[in-house]
Parts: sequence; structure tokens; C-alpha cells
Amino acid sequence: MSILLEGLWNLAEAGAQLFLQPFYYISIILIMLIYRRQVLLERKLFHVRLHSWVSQTWRTVLGGLLAGIGVSSASAFLGMTLSVEGIVCIWVVTLVLLLFRIRYLCMAYSVGLLGVTQFILNLFPAFEGREWMGDIVRIVRELNIPALLCLVALLHVAEGLLVRWQGANFAGPLFFEGKRGRLVGGYQMQNLWPIPLFLLIPAQTTGGVLPWTPFFGGESWQGGFGMMALPIVIGFSEMTIGLLPQAKARVTSGRILGYGVIILVLAMLSAWWSPLVIVAALAAIILHEGLVLFSRIEEQQHSPLFVNPKGGLKVLAVLPGSPAEELGIVAGETIAKVNGVKVPTKEDLHAALRINPAFCKLEVLNLAGESKYLQRAIYAGEHHQLGAILAPDEKAPAAMRLQPLSLLQLLRPKRGVSDSGSVTGQRQVNTKLDEQEAHL
Repeated sequence: MSILLEGLWNLAEAGAQLFLQPFYYISIILIMLIYRRQVLLERKLFHVRLHSWVSQTWRTVLGGLLAGIGVSSASAFLGMTLSVEGIVCIWVVTLVLLLFRIRYLCMAYSVGLLGVTQFILNLFPAFEGREWMGDIVRIVRELNIPALLCLVALLHVAEGLLVRWQGANFAGPLFFEGKRGRLVGGYQMQNLWPIPLFLLIPAQTTGGVLPWTPFFGGESWQGGFGMMALPIVIGFSEMTIGLLPQAKARVTSGRILGYGVIILVLAMLSAWWSPLVIVAALAAIILHEGLVLFSRIEEQQHSPLFVNPKGGLKVLAVLPGSPAEELGIVAGETIAKVNGVKVPTKEDLHAALRINPAFCKLEVLNLAGESKYLQRAIYAGEHHQLGAILAPDEKAPAAMRLQPLSLLQLLRPKRGVSDSGSVTGQRQVNTKLDEQEAHL
């Protein structure tokens, strides 16, 4: 019972420490900025709001909290030797990397880079540095890189599960420049989760010791235990033109889970044989970049899914609460006929809808290519008639060209620039989009 009470007291102290540190709040603010930016881009392109950045923020905060509980529970059996100075060091490196790329807001890069730095410093044991540089050298030397890499691995396992659960929820439809300059429909998928971690650390206390011995720390756990709060951020960013967001999320989830398992094995082996530390640190960075590169190459090889077939119009997205959603139309389906009239173009669709402005009958080809027949009354004042965003044609006004986004660009956005790209197209960026061209 005394161990349980001591653990609860340490948890309360760590919770107070979490809310006194600025890093957890910084991560939530960054996430809010990214989600708000995506919603503003949707409004610019389609003049409608498909998502709520406030709702998405609290959902990801909740998902991050659940992931933090799971990772903290698993890490209790691994143990951690980390100081407040070490936490500050990790976050400083993360924020510096964030200045170059938003996607570097990942512990795999910061811990991997610190592992490489520690390896280089250990090659020169006599080097100590002067004044503040000496403090930095000391902090980096004292970091337990194998334990931190194990934590990175557990976080990516949690990330893989979160991507499977929430990855497709906030996917935003966009028009991309495809091969040979052709415009195609696709989705940008970007999720970040703030993770509050509560890590067991060895400490000299007057209480009891843990009833088990964590993997890292050895005999140091015989002196007692404490708890430390470590707020971090995990997340992923993908774009897809060849798969539905749900399918892309499943594929990405499996790869992230595999990455986590590989890093976990390497990290635990490096704790047993120290020369493997540099291998595990480099693998954390290189394999992570490899996942990003492989996904891009794979997307280039996929045939675009959201292009209008001959004689029909492909649905890219459906507005929430719209008649299209009530009819059961989903992304990836094709509108073939409206009120008995074939609709090979958007102009034909508008004309067919005007045949009977109070009622519409649709023939829609589902994802398997089979016809389904839908009908519904259309009431006055309903938003944009059907409420379906269609794949672009040659008259589409704008497209996305993906470009890396840094923290400075996020804080000082240029007009027409997306989370990971810039808006280009047949018209000027600041030209107001024709609503009938963007959605129906």
C-alpha cells in the first residue's frame, strides 16, 4: 500500500510539473495553428467548411492523452534515466528542427540527432567545452540514448494505432498537379497528437522500491523511484491521390507500427551492446525518412483515383449535413445520371438538377462499379444543392503544388500557401473561385 501511495504522490507531482512547463501548451498551440490553416485553405478552395479545427484539436488532445497513458504504462517496465535538463535539451533540438520542417516535430529526429551527437562527443572524451557550452556537452553525454530510443519506438507504436483510429478523420480534399500537368483530386492527411508522458525514474527516496526492476537503470532502482513529466508531440503527414483516406491510413498505420518494432529491437540491443547505439540512432532518422520517401514514390506510381471517368463525375468529398450525405453518396463514387440525364460534365449536372429543382433522382456508381439509385427532395435554402465536391476537370481554377512547410511559414503564412504546399493554377491565387466549379 505504501508503494501505491508513493506512486500516486509522485504522479501528482509530475502532473503539476507537466502544467508548469510551457512545452505542452506550445504543442497544443502549434496543433491549433496547423488545423486552423487547413480549414482556411478549404474555405479558400471550396468556399465551405468541411471540418472544425476546434473539434479536431480537442479530439487529438484526447487521443494524445489516451496514448500517453498507454505509453507511460509500458515505459514503467523499461524505466528512464532522464533529468529536467535532458527534457529541455530534447525540446530545444525539436524546436530548432521545427524551423526547417513541420514534420520534424517528431522525437525520432531529435533523439536520433542527439544520439549521433553523443557518439561524436564520445570520440573525443577530453573535450568538455567552456561555460554554457560545457553544460550542453555534459547534458548530451548524460543522456540515456537507448532508453530514449525505446521511448521513440513505443511512441511510434502508439502513433500507428492513432493513425488507424483517427488518421482519416481530418483528411482534407485538394486539387493536385498530376502527371503532365493534369489536375487530379486527392487528400492531404495531417494529424498531430500532444502526448503527456509520465516516466518512472530512479531516485533516492525514503519510501519503498518498485516490486519489479525496469530494463534500464539496473541497481539504481534499489534506492527508490520518482516520476517525471515529459510532454512531446507525435504525428504524421501524408497526401494521397490513388487511395481513399481510410485505405491510406491503414497502410500508413501498418508501416509506422513496423518502424516502431524495429527501433524497439535495435534500442534494446544497443542497451546490451553499446556500439549499436549509433546504429539505432541513425536507423531512427533514416528509416523515418525512408517511410516518407517510399510513400511519395508509391503515390507517383498509383493511378489517380479522383479523376472524372468518361460519361460521369467522380465525387471527391461530401459536405457534412448536405443532401449528398443524406443520400448516402461517399467519396470515390461516380454520379452517372441525374433526373434520367447523363452528366459527363459539371455543366450538364447543373442543367439536369434544374429539370426538377424540388426533387432529384440519381444513378450513382459505387466503389465496386455497381449502379445504385437514389432520390430525395431538395428544399429551399439548402446549401449548394447536392453538397458534393467533384474531382477537377480542365476548367478547375486552382491546384496544389506540395512544398515543405517550416515553423516560420506557419506563423507568417503567405496568401494561398497550404500546410505543405502552394496554390497554383490557371488563374491568379487571389482570384475568387467560382462556387459551381468547386462544388455542386
